[in-house]
Amino acid sequence: MVGEHGTMSLASDDQKTPLLPVHEPMEGTRTSVSFSIKTILTLENLYVILGPMLSLFICLFVKLDAPPTSQKMLGVIAWVFAWWVTQAVPLPVTSMCPLFLFPIFGIASADSVAHSYMDDVITLVLGSFILALAVERYNVHRRLALNVTLLFCGDPVNPALLLLGLCATIFFVSMWLHNVATAVMMMPVATGIVQRLPPVHEQSEAVNKFCRAVILTVVYATPIGGISTLTGTGVNLIIIGMWKSLFPEAKPISFNTWFFYGFPVAVLILICFWCIICLLYVPKGSGRALSAYLDRSHLKRDLEALGPMAFAEKMVLSVFGLLIILWMTRRITDDIPGWGSLFHGLVGDGSVSVMVAVLLFIIPNMKQEGEKLMSWNDCKKLPWNLILLLGAGFAIADGVQSSGLADVLSRALDFLEDAPYLAIVPAVSLICSIITEFITSNDATATLLVPLLYHIARTMHVHPLLLMVPGGIATEFAFWLPTSTPSNVVGFATGHIEIKDMLKVGVPLKVAGIVVLSLLMPSLGDLPAISVLLDKCFEKINWVEKEF
Repeated sequence: MVGEHGTMSLASDDQKTPLLPVHEPMEGTRTSVSFSIKTILTLENLYVILGPMLSLFICLFVKLDAPPTSQKMLGVIAWVFAWWVTQAVPLPVTSMCPLFLFPIFGIASADSVAHSYMDDVITLVLGSFILALAVERYNVHRRLALNVTLLFCGDPVNPALLLLGLCATIFFVSMWLHNVATAVMMMPVATGIVQRLPPVHEQSEAVNKFCRAVILTVVYATPIGGISTLTGTGVNLIIIGMWKSLFPEAKPISFNTWFFYGFPVAVLILICFWCIICLLYVPKGSGRALSAYLDRSHLKRDLEALGPMAFAEKMVLSVFGLLIILWMTRRITDDIPGWGSLFHGLVGDGSVSVMVAVLLFIIPNMKQEGEKLMSWNDCKKLPWNLILLLGAGFAIADGVQSSGLADVLSRALDFLEDAPYLAIVPAVSLICSIITEFITSNDATATLLVPLLYHIARTMHVHPLLLMVPGGIATEFAFWLPTSTPSNVVGFATGHIEIKDMLKVGVPLKVAGIVVLSLLMPSLGDLPAISVLLDKCFEKINWVEKEF
């Protein structure tokens, strides 16, 4: 009876409420039509039309001395890049466009394009982000930060040493987790330190400067740490993915090969940043001003509040350590094969990443019966935007090669053939680092520029990695503006720093980064792990050029 009564009442309500507004005034309809016309004529919609219009113009009027597919490929690039730069359509949505544009324009089949969106590099991202979510879920990063800060705090307080400890902690976390995830996770640690200090209107100059320094440390140590490892940032993955797509005959860049170059570069840039931040924001007498608010007892109290390490935290750390060991030992050098040789080289870094991530869904967390360290609901925050962007970048790189557009670019860059390498690297790094300030996504900037650097290097008859690596890494140097990268936004949103603070630190830091890249790329190439890779790849390139 209750069900019938409910049904009857619903029916009576339906009879009383008409499906369409019978007495709607006509003026409202006219207003609605007028409003709709105004919404069409907006700058955002102009940007939406810009992409297809550029593509149409290129296909109709731009003539290339190359196969017709190269002209179509240039039109597709114009469409996609116009939407990326203007953000007329959300970045992940734009990144899916090659999936239908390539088959429609006759550049590649749907299957071949789809393969670019799921390869070993993409699986590397998936596995490492699942692990990052586990670290975030169990507050492992916070415990690590408090322990390291306690170690470096000093007694009495040494502000410069405390900032060094914070730098080192953020640097280490960013080595293994993506920049945005690191910034989001470590900013509460930084603001926790700042909250111990008096309100802004009661702060002395020394205390106020230290507050800014703490926030700036998270903003800048995050992208610097990401340079160290393949998984630290999407730009590194784009570089190795592009290298694999543009020159598949060459040996892929492994995790430890990148580490031998990226880690020393990142450490030197971090030291430069620490010196800059101490010179600008830690005046004499800062220790005395801060000693009343920051001491080891405060940090110990926070650490004790977390309680002893639970089983889940220990297992996440163990899985994290296992992943690092497997990455570093899969392939050590050509003379010392790692455990990957047992599987005849078929296992990649992405395979390891996913395998270890799967363990998180098997190992119990010992909190509730039947509950594992991770559930699929926890994975809803996976960075599908980065995954799609990587896939689009790899698809475009493949399309440039297969369509013949690569040959057109090479001929257009012939004027660089006699340019000295030591002059072109700083110029390339500077240009890439400035462009990245105006495109919110470093990954999108790298996707635009890295293939072009490959062809510039080929024209100059230098190894492509000698330009691709410093140019790609320079896209990480988005140090000037709050909107340049999401990690900058995270710091700026705290309200403790201003644009002038970012410019004051960002300008000298960008210069220092470019100098480090320019000097270390050719010199570190003499290390055995890198030189063997470069020599073998260069032999392959020379052989291909002779053949064709």
